[in-house]
Amino acid sequence: MALEIHMSDPMCLIENFNEQLKVNQEALEILSAITQPVVVVAIVGLYRTGKSYLMNKLAGKNKGFSVASTVQSHTKGIWIWCVPHPNWPNHTLVLLDTEGLGDIEKADNKNDIQIFALALLLSSTFVYNTVNKIDQGAIDLLHNVTELTDLLKARNSPDLDRVEDPADSASFFPDLVWTLRDFCLGLEIDGQLVTPDEYLENSLRPKQGSDQRVQSFNLPRLCIQKFFPKKKCFIFDLPAHQKKLAQLETLPDDELEPDFVQQVTEFCSYIFSHSMTKTLPGGIMVNGSRLKNLVLTYVNAISSGDLPCIENAVLALAQRENSAAVQKAIAHYDQQMGQKVQLPTETLQELLDLHRTSEREAVEVFMKNSFKDVDQSFQKELETLLDAKQNDICKRNLEASSDHCSALLKDIFGPLEEAVKQGIYSKPGGHNLFIQKTEELKAKYYREPRKGIQRHK
Repeated sequence: MALEIHMSDPMCLIENFNEQLKVNQEALEILSAITQPVVVVAIVGLYRTGKSYLMNKLAGKNKGFSVASTVQSHTKGIWIWCVPHPNWPNHTLVLLDTEGLGDIEKADNKNDIQIFALALLLSSTFVYNTVNKIDQGAIDLLHNVTELTDLLKARNSPDLDRVEDPADSASFFPDLVWTLRDFCLGLEIDGQLVTPDEYLENSLRPKQGSDQRVQSFNLPRLCIQKFFPKKKCFIFDLPAHQKKLAQLETLPDDELEPDFVQQVTEFCSYIFSHSMTKTLPGGIMVNGSRLKNLVLTYVNAISSGDLPCIENAVLALAQRENSAAVQKAIAHYDQQMGQKVQLPTETLQELLDLHRTSEREAVEVFMKNSFKDVDQSFQKELETLLDAKQNDICKRNLEASSDHCSALLKDIFGPLEEAVKQGIYSKPGGHNLFIQKTEELKAKYYREPRKGIQRHK
């Protein structure tokens, strides 16, 4: 049965100390224990824009992720909160709250891009939290992270003219939910009332024309349209009077603006009902253990200066999981052979039958735990290791039989040799007595069980 994880509070998943990323092992252990499919919702945006408040609401809590009341950025790195999914049984909702972008205390924005990129790569729904309106700066930032770092490349081939299947492309990228905080503009375009979704689509619509200025305008929009085929927009009024905003997480709903309360409710309802399970190319569902491996893969790659594309991350994940699957299979084989085999076996066939049974079970263990072993290289590695195990146990069986038979012969025939030395059989009729005694001892030797394949030595 899939294990359900209850975290009473969030914890740091990826630490950001002196703008260096480091994975928190305790958080990885929690992820490793989650066998259920995970729905991963990450939020990114400028610092002090209310990201943590929304994530606490998704967790069904008023407090949890740090909600700052000063001009300083509170959340550092990426924090994680795993809770049972409120709508889907046997699924875990993984919430990722990220360090605010644009912190003036940082030396440059490289670290911002890394945090942004990790949130994109790990999530199945990506919440982009901005303030007041959709402007060119917010569009450029989203475009730059995706395009310039090459993080969301879905192509397996360098052929840039290849036509992609939109369904294949969509499987690589999270759904985009754009949240506009403290929205005070009228939702009108050319004098017509529009929905938040129509406002988003209009903001991302390319212009007609081919001159350089139009191309520069269109490039980030075309990029975002391609990367995020599924998009949703939510607007939020100011939650309360300016003086009360510092105590936002402690304010009851009846002290908040009713429109804001309703907007938050609609946002949460949408996330719960529309956010999909994190899925890898090929339709592979991600559970906690696989998410843990993705975290390690991406953080290691980014820390080493390598900004990974998704195919490389999936390959790295496959290598991790398949290597572990091989080890589990070998451990199962060793356990079964250790329980079933007592060396030496009476016949070689007995040993080979036990080996084949354990070998078959080991392969089944591997198949159950393997992941995207496309060219069967890991299965072949397992077969090679099992062949070596067979050769080794046959050799040990031979040696055990030889040692046992030698010890048995010495024990049975030792007194006879001593009697010969003492001349007991050097007298009339002694030869016949010697022959008779030898046959008796031979019979005794052959009656002894489990001498193995060296019993005729």
